[in-house]
Amino acid sequence: MPSAHEWSRWLGWLALCLLLAGCTHAVVREHHTALALEEARQTWLGEQVAQVLATQNEPDGFGMLANGKEAFGVRAGLIQQAQRELDIQTYLLGEGQTTNLVLARLLKAAEGGVRVRLLVDDIGAVGQGERLAALASHPYIHVRVYNPVAFGRSNLVTRVLASITNPAQQHRRMHNKLWIADNSVAIVGGRNLGDEYFDANDARNFADLDLVAVGEVVPELSRSFDLYWNHGLAQPIERYHQVAASAWQGLQGELDEWLEDNADSAYFSELRQQSREAPPWETLHWGKGRALWDAPGKLAESGAPDWQTTLLGDLTANMQVQEQLTLISAYFVPTKDGVERLTRLADQGVEVEVITNSLESTDAAVVHGAYAPWRQTLLAHGVTLFELRPEQEAGEVDADAENEMRVPGASASALHIKAIRGDDQLFVGSFNVDPRSVLWNSEVGVLVESATLMDAFDELMEIGRDPAISYHVIHDEEGRLTWELEHDGEPRWLTEEPGSLWRHFNAWVSQAFRLERWL
Repeated sequence: MPSAHEWSRWLGWLALCLLLAGCTHAVVREHHTALALEEARQTWLGEQVAQVLATQNEPDGFGMLANGKEAFGVRAGLIQQAQRELDIQTYLLGEGQTTNLVLARLLKAAEGGVRVRLLVDDIGAVGQGERLAALASHPYIHVRVYNPVAFGRSNLVTRVLASITNPAQQHRRMHNKLWIADNSVAIVGGRNLGDEYFDANDARNFADLDLVAVGEVVPELSRSFDLYWNHGLAQPIERYHQVAASAWQGLQGELDEWLEDNADSAYFSELRQQSREAPPWETLHWGKGRALWDAPGKLAESGAPDWQTTLLGDLTANMQVQEQLTLISAYFVPTKDGVERLTRLADQGVEVEVITNSLESTDAAVVHGAYAPWRQTLLAHGVTLFELRPEQEAGEVDADAENEMRVPGASASALHIKAIRGDDQLFVGSFNVDPRSVLWNSEVGVLVESATLMDAFDELMEIGRDPAISYHVIHDEEGRLTWELEHDGEPRWLTEEPGSLWRHFNAWVSQAFRLERWL
């Protein structure tokens, strides 16, 4: 016979299982699809886009959002302009002034009858479960978390510990970033939701890039959102955080009070002063786009997928690289196979160029450590390397440039752009050139053919190559790695990689423990 203690423990486990079962089955998980195209055309956004498309011969239009404040302003504007539906997919949902404004406007849009679907990777929702559940208590707002665990959701430490129950799957994350209004206008690119992505953080901001898109590519992006939203890995937030049915009213009151107290903040004042001359879809680059995304079930696979079945496989099959290949990646981990491919292209006469973070600027020195050992080989084959500096020479770059890579107003900046240019095509999305994006995360992006967009992108890259912004990594006459830069208008050369001892140690860790495959 079991002892009293054993019975007590068994009954405790039974009660816990029943509680979890109750939480699990109390939530109805509805199947949703994007707004039908016929209905989308009847919205104000749909009508505006249709009028512009009628004047063009190309099926799609694209605008670059390189300026953080402009990128946020367009997003905030789309919330106000949407009449039927807003679909938002993000890896991270940060806390801060931009997120507060977004949530407040989402509630206001929902009060006006707009259906809101917010899909956040579960890691990105850590610590915000109650707030998101309150948001989802509004009848027109639905919030789901991707690849969730039931426990340890209050902070990152407990969330990581909870992942130990299934580390193989919890290592995989939904890294997609999408913003779609009335199935008529979409934003795709590298930005999550958080102050540092929109030049709103006083300490550190990211240089990033989005594309705002209209045309035939938008319903395809909506289809990708629907596939993720309706996949079994996307679970309603209220399954894990239960709040009162009217909790959204309390959240709305808190946000309204916060906005009233911060209405005159420097950031919001600058937003109000932004140019209101023309909406972004009236100043677009015209061409043809192809939406590319990983299958949402990629995160549920038991092992590493064949790379040819991933977004990278689709991108490789559809991108022509005969003359030029430019990689802009916040986290660049080329691996042995990637280095072999890049050097082979360079040996064949292709101009291969890489723009990434320096050890000083990266927010993941461990990742930099997996890239650093390959620099000698890449340079030896003629690959060009640029590394963004954290402290940029503001006086050397036009701070008012519309499409700038420099990040003004912060004490430090880091590259967060994910873009690939091959001959006459440009890919912009959430995909970094690293094993994590290829094997472990899910990603999304758009491959574009547009001559004028290429010209605008090349202008942006020219800013990124400026020695006042980036180190040009070269070999000196003795074959040593050298970091070429400009300071106070004068050229300088460093033969020791700049960066603190702690950053150098973190970079060494990834090499010593051979973490490359997992970064």
